[in-house]
Amino acid sequence: MADDAVEDVRDRLKAALWFAVGKIVDEETLRRNRNVTPQFIGALTETVWTQIENVALDLENFSRHAGRTTITTDDVLLLARRNQDLHAIIKDFVDQQKAAKGKNKSKR
Repeated sequence: MADDAVEDVRDRLKAALWFAVGKIVDEETLRRNRNVTPQFIGALTETVWTQIENVALDLENFSRHAGRTTITTDDVLLLARRNQDLHAIIKDFVDQQKAAKGKNKSKR
């Protein structure tokens, strides 16, 4: 991909994130009868974007360290290892998905 194309995709993703964050903030401010500034939404969007970039890099590195080119649920679980509650939620979800997949295979 050319640099211009990569930058265009990045800008579009960031705009979509800004929209989504703005929508969530709007819903919460209405629910709580509060106001926020557009600068707050922008700063929050930048914080979320930076966190997404860090998570993506960590997942890529975990996968690469394991000798894989594809990120798996094991990488996501490794990423969540320091947050026990989040780790448990993700692990339960993965286990449920595996169980459901096993049931579908046995019905065939």
